Formats: sequence, C-alpha cells, structure tokens
Amino acid sequence: MKEEINKLINLQAIDSEIAGLDDTIAKHQATVTAREQTIAEQQETLANTRNKIELLNQKQLETKAEHDDAGARVKERQNKMMLVQTSREHQALLKEIEENKRLLKETEDRILQFLEQIEQLEKEVTTLENQCIGEQQLLAEDTNTVEKEIKRIEVSKKTVVNQREKQAADLQANYLKRYNKLLDKRAGLAVVPINDGVCQGCYIALPPQQVNDVRKGDKINLCPTCQRILYYQEQEDEAVTE
Repeated sequence: MKEEINKLINLQAIDSEIAGLDDTIAKHQATVTAREQTIAEQQETLANTRNKIELLNQKQLETKAEHDDAGARVKERQNKMMLVQTSREHQALLKEIEENKRLLKETEDRILQFLEQIEQLEKEVTTLENQCIGEQQLLAEDTNTVEKEIKRIEVSKKTVVNQREKQAADLQANYLKRYNKLLDKRAGLAVVPINDGVCQGCYIALPPQQVNDVRKGDKINLCPTCQRILYYQEQEDEAVTE
C-alpha cells in the first residue's frame, strides 16, 4: 500500500508542476492582454477627445456665424441712423446697435474660449497618439517575447505530461479515479501531507488515531473534512532521532 501512496504523491507532484506551468503561461498571456487593454483604453480616450474637438469646432463655427450676423446688423443699423427723422426712431436704432455690440463681445469671448479649449485638446491628442504608438511598440515586443516563452514552456510541459501519463498508468484504476475526482474538486490539490497532526489541505486538526494510521501507511486515508488523500511527511528532527 505504501507503494501506491508514493505513486499518488508522485502524481500529485507532477500535476502541481503542470499547474505551475499553466499558471506561468497564463501570467505571460495576461501581460499581453493588459497591454492590449491599455491600448484600447487609450484609443477610446483618443476617439472621445477627437469627438470633443469636432464638437467644439462646430460650436465655434456656429458662434462665428452668430458673431458675423451681429456685426452685419450693427453696420446696417448705423447706416439707417443717417436716414431716420424722428428721435424715437433714433433711440430705437441706438438700442439695437448696443444690443448687437454686446452680442459681438459675447460671441467673440465664446469663440476665444472655444479656440483655447480646442488648442488644449489638440495637445492632449498629440500626447495620446504618442502614448498609443509607444504602447503598440511595447505590445509587439511583449507579444514576441511571450510567444517565445510560451513555446519554451510548452516543450517542458509536454515532457511533464508524458511523465504524468506513465505515472497514472502505473496506478490502480480505482485510486486513479478517486485521485482525479479530488483533483477537480479541490483546486488541483488531491494529495497532501499532515504536519503536527493537521491536514495541509484544509488545515483542520486530525484525530490522533488517524494521524497514526496515516503514518503507518497501511491504507489510503482521507481527511474527514476536505476528503483529500493524506500521507505522513517525516520531519527532519524525527529522521535524525531515528
């Protein structure tokens, strides 16, 4: 039975190594994904900024037309001043001229504000464009590096997977079935040691008798809490004592 337990321990070690390789691959891929996300966010910001500029340009043109209309009205009313004959008409024209001059000032101020905002946003666009170019260059470098690293890891993983197939084939079918089921249910950790009478899978203390049974290794022992397969890992001080 101890031989079967050792096979299970070895199989768990192999599966943990495979999981570690898969995790490393995922982390490399996450680096590329994060870079792509950064670029996507920058491009979205860039598009929004360009839309703001377009909107401000439209408002600036509309305000410019309003400004020109007000200027034309001022000239037109000033020309009429020379033709009026009554004081009432004269006062009415003066009022219209003042109102349009006020509008000229207001529209001129708004146009200047629009132009300032457009200038600032155009600077932001230039900065964002440069950032996007830089990020895309880094993405190309990261992608190339990650692809090479993943290929290297896949080669190592293939060797380990072959080892797993051999180790699994050498294990009794009922033990392998139980092991695989636990591996899926317990986040890739089906076989664990006990340390100071505590299961190292769920960290719950075990009954003293079960600790002794696990140490004997005469049968497969399961943790009563997490159901993982248990084995006894001899401590260094125990080995020295013996």
